[in-house]
Parts: sequence; C-alpha cells; structure tokens
Amino acid sequence: MGSLKSEIRTMIIGGGKAGSILLEEILNAKNSPYDGDKNAAAFEPVCIIDNDPEKLGSEIQGVKVLGGTSDIQRLAEEMAVDQIVLAIPSLSESDRKKIIDICNETKLPLKIIPFIGSLILDSNSTLLEQVRDINFEELLGRDPIKFDNEEIRSFISGKRCMVTGGGGSIGSELVRQIAKYDPAQVIIVDIYENNAYEIQQELAMEYGNKLNLITLIASVRDYARMSQIFKKFEPQIVFHAAAHKHVPLMEVSPMEAIKNNVMGTLYTASLAQAYGTEKFVMISTDKAVNPTNVMGASKRCCEMIVQYLAQQHDGATEFVTTRFGNVLGSNGSVIPLFKRQIEKGGPVTVTHPDIIRYFMTIPEAVSLVMEAAAIASGSEIFVLDMGEPVKIVTLAENLIRQYGKSPYRDIDIQFTGLRPGEKIKEELLMNEEGLGKTSNRLIFIGHQTEIDMDTFAQRLEELKFAAEKNDDEVAIRALHKMVPTFTTPEEFNEKELRDKQLQISGK
Repeated sequence: MGSLKSEIRTMIIGGGKAGSILLEEILNAKNSPYDGDKNAAAFEPVCIIDNDPEKLGSEIQGVKVLGGTSDIQRLAEEMAVDQIVLAIPSLSESDRKKIIDICNETKLPLKIIPFIGSLILDSNSTLLEQVRDINFEELLGRDPIKFDNEEIRSFISGKRCMVTGGGGSIGSELVRQIAKYDPAQVIIVDIYENNAYEIQQELAMEYGNKLNLITLIASVRDYARMSQIFKKFEPQIVFHAAAHKHVPLMEVSPMEAIKNNVMGTLYTASLAQAYGTEKFVMISTDKAVNPTNVMGASKRCCEMIVQYLAQQHDGATEFVTTRFGNVLGSNGSVIPLFKRQIEKGGPVTVTHPDIIRYFMTIPEAVSLVMEAAAIASGSEIFVLDMGEPVKIVTLAENLIRQYGKSPYRDIDIQFTGLRPGEKIKEELLMNEEGLGKTSNRLIFIGHQTEIDMDTFAQRLEELKFAAEKNDDEVAIRALHKMVPTFTTPEEFNEKELRDKQLQISGK
C-alpha cells in the first residue's frame, strides 16, 4: 500500500472482525474520493498485531500480521509507526489496560474502538468514525464497578433526599443519580449559588415538573439556618458532601477547614439526629487516613463525629461514612489542570516523580455512596477497592500523548516539589481498621474503633473555640490533639521514600 507524505503510519492491534472491518473501511474510503471518509487519509495501516499464532504472517485486507502484543514495541520502531489503533472492542477492561500499558511504552499516540456495548452498529455509522482517543477512565486498570440499581431504587424511591454541597462535583452527581430513582423530593443545599443554579437548571430541563426539586442557598456552618431547613423539609436521607477540599488552601486557612468541615458536619449530623432523619451519609476521603494536612485531619474529625453520634444510639438515625480516593474530572483535580497546561504549550507541572494516587470516576464514587447508604445498618466506614494506585507523572504523560504530542519533547513535564501537607501516597485504611466483606465484592467495611465519648466532646469544644479565635497555630494544635494520627508530611514522606529505596536495593 503506497504511503503519501500526509498519511500517518498506523499499527492496528486486533486481526479479528473489528480490525478487518476497520481496514476495509479505510481502503474503501481511500478509493472513494467523492463520498469516502475524509479522515481515512490520516490512516496508512502498515502492520497488524494479533496474539493468535495461526494469523501470524497472514494478510488482512492486504496488511500483514507481523506479531503479538509482546512485539508491539519492536515493531513500532521497525515499521516507523506514527500511531496505534486498538481495534478489539470485546476486550475486558483489565486486558485492555494491559495492552494500553504496552502501547504507552512506545510513547506513540493511541486511539481505540469503543467497547462492544458502546459501539453504534447501524447502517449510518462506520467503525472508522468511532475510532477515538482513550479516556482516563480506561487507564484505571480495573473493570467498571457495577452496583445494585434495584437495591438503590428501593432505598431512594419515595424518600425526601437532601444533598449538602449539592452543586459540587460529587454533590451534583449525587443529585443526578438520586433523581433517577423516583425520590419524593430532592433538596439541594449549597453556599455557592452558581453551582447550585447550574444543577438546578440541568435537572429542570431533563425532568421538568416530574421532579420535586428544592434548591436552597445556605451554609452548613450556620446552625440556625440548617435547623430551619431540617424543620421545614424533614429530609429522610441526608448525603453530606459539603466541605472545603483543597489541601494547599486549607494549610494556610486551617480555621476555615475546622469551621466548614468539622463544625458543618457536627451541625448537619446533629440536626439529622434531632429531626429523625433515617440515614445520614458522610462523604469522606482517603486523605483522612493518617492525615498529613489540615484538610485530611478535618475530614478525619468528621468521620469521628459521625461515629460519636452513632455510638450515642440516640434516635432512629443510622450514620454511615463512605471513603474513597481522588475522582477524575472533579473541580480541582489534576486532569483539568494538565489539559489547560498542555493547551498552552506546557510545561505540565507534577509535584514529585514518585507521587501516586487512587482514582475513580465521579459516577463510580457516587454509586459507592448510594449503595453504601442502601446497605448500611449504622456505624460503618465503607471503603472501595480502587485497584492499583496510579502514578501522577504517568497520568500526565498519557494525557500529553492524547493530544498527539510527545512528553518531554513537545510538552515538558516539570517537577515542582510536594505542596504543603501533601503525601507521596494516600491510604484507604488506618492500622486499627480491618476489612469486612459486603454484598458487593468491591465494597468493604472498615471496622471503627470506639470513641471515648467524654474526651471527644471536650476536645470538640476546644477545637471549635480554637477555630473561632482565627489563630492558625492554636487551630492546628487543637486539630493535632483531636486527631492522634495527624502527623507531618515530612515524617510520612521521608519514611515512604526510605522504604522504597530499601525495596529497590533488596534489603
């Protein structure tokens, strides 16, 4: 097949039906200049990769099968490949991830055909039109998490559901998913009116008058206002997503993390208990485990408050905490930042070459919250099996390749140093927490230790007083006293890096 200068030399992975159809469409489009796909000229197939030994050496649509997936790196160099197309829509998520990892070693742009369930299979759509860049969801290395929709439906249907922080990344997705399960009422509570307005308008367009939606501007820090809301609407289920979440910002304003996260949780959870809410669902973070920053320590306080109220057995409210890692595409996550940096020509900034994080998609995180709430009986911390953690620098490199650029050559990556309070890696469980199974094989229960009721109440009062003084040092001292596992990032990171060096040296 002759190669034009403008054509991109392409390796096709997959010599099955999809790969054959794709090659046929490329050839047909090239040979039909009037009605062919104008993008076909961008593809010049030069070799096929397939693990079936019987196909090795054969030709498909005039293109030779030259090797299996273990040969990708070698053949990419020998055949001067410019891009790779993964054309096996029936692959499992884990197998796809393995092949994507091999392809990423070539440092070439990678495109894929969607999963078989996502393909548009009709006479108006070609396979070539559906070739697309990979999504970061496909780099997480595990199968998409499945949840029991019927269990969630029976839990939500006919209930009055309140979501604090309902305009945020997690909160707005909670509202979207709740709306699907026929709730009696959805109450959005948020202090930021722009976000609250956006999700209100989105749901109004989708559901019209079918959804009983109340949107309220209010702060969880205002006990009187929150009491007014609970009294008027009597929510049966409360999802508490309101929180300050930006680690560096909370390092310089620790009193605000205490006022908003800690006291906001205390007020909202206490009011839920007082007004007979059936379930109160606290949304936490892996940064609450052995925290090295104010934000994480404040969220650990929130978890302790929920446990404290659960231990009181005062009223009918069941309290549950859900804990998960970073979410892709959330406000303040690395992906939008990296995209802006790439679009400006770089550099992409990563804090440390060894930094790793657990990731999940926003819908997955919210589905965890929903199912945890449905199966909870009170006092649990639910933890998701999030697969293997992801290196942030690898995430940056892959995103640069999605833009058709080469990391470090076209777009530089610069390491800026760990930010205040930042860990090299996050954890999902504290040492004292064991794991119990649930009906979902990817959701586990972390068993909490008992809280000393008298000591906790006293320290909580001291913490509130410290925050109200607006004194950084006093607030941080009170937070350390409240959360014994709160340590400095220097201590944690030095130990992690030292342990890593010992592993490398084999000692």
